[in-house]
Amino acid sequence: MQANPPATILIVDDLPENLLVLGGLLRSSYQVLAANSGEKALRIARNTPHPDLILLDVMMPGMDGYQVFDALRQDMATRAIPVIFVTSLDDLQAELRGLDLGAVDYITKPVIPPIVLARVRTQLELKRARDLLSGQNVYLEAEVARRVAENDLTQLVSIRALAHLAETKDPETGNHILRTQGYVRELALLLRAHPRFRDTLSERYIDLLTRSAPLHDIGKVGIPDSILQKPGPLTAEEWSIMKTHTRIGAEAIERAERDAECALDFLTLAKEISLRHHEKWDGSGYPDGLAGDAIPLSARIMALADVFDALIMRRVYKPAMDMEDAILFIQQARGRHFDPDMTDVFCEHREIFFDIARRLSDA
Repeated sequence: MQANPPATILIVDDLPENLLVLGGLLRSSYQVLAANSGEKALRIARNTPHPDLILLDVMMPGMDGYQVFDALRQDMATRAIPVIFVTSLDDLQAELRGLDLGAVDYITKPVIPPIVLARVRTQLELKRARDLLSGQNVYLEAEVARRVAENDLTQLVSIRALAHLAETKDPETGNHILRTQGYVRELALLLRAHPRFRDTLSERYIDLLTRSAPLHDIGKVGIPDSILQKPGPLTAEEWSIMKTHTRIGAEAIERAERDAECALDFLTLAKEISLRHHEKWDGSGYPDGLAGDAIPLSARIMALADVFDALIMRRVYKPAMDMEDAILFIQQARGRHFDPDMTDVFCEHREIFFDIARRLSDA
């Protein structure tokens, strides 16, 4: 096993004889660097690898020791290097000042070799311990970040897999979940500037909303294929069955919530979206006929995204609608199907949503 290289000590003193004394004392055990001025000391200290310890004379012409120490602490590259002040001043106030500034120790001249060696050894051992702890903390932080990212990716992939499972029942929807997820995120970001919505639409809320959006139609796994893929209009009975997909999805997510060891905010939003994205502003929607602000904000955003995408994409029961015609349809449903302020923002920034639709087109 390779031994650790000797620690590097920088000695700073304007008198050559003092540099010789300390250098001769330390050179047998350590690598010694010397500087006869504050300016030179700073240049050496900033080179890599940095010294492990600095013995710094207080009384020097030009930059004194306190000024050098202050410059070391101002520089991110050198601020962690431990400094022992060395001075001929037998002055308690000077010693207290140095320690108050952040020096790790204080040695008076003429130096006593055993004391110098003991204090240097102690400070180097403390530095090694701090470096080891710092390295462990860096590793732990990196490991935590890696695991958080891994868990986050697992969650996103799981959500996407569940959403695609629902789409296998309705194969013509293609990239529907990707497009609606994009519409939802962009619309939420735009609505942050509106006074009605800014208090709710925090960065975290928008992130949770975006990852929850793909689950809006998860309940369709419980609807018969004969209804989902019927090329013509649904009968009243079939329509009643179709509408149950909102509750089927919400109940499935609620069961998942109960199985979780702790509450997950994104599941709360996913349940809201699944249950309420077919409610209408005027109260004529389903499953409960909620109206206005009684409909959760997440579901109102999803409703606009879902309807816009349904209009502009071909379905087994209808052709695709031109995007500008879809905007006209949405404007006409303002205050009836959709939140009026939300509708205005959506239509004003239509090109953002058109771009998403083009990039993620089923074709």
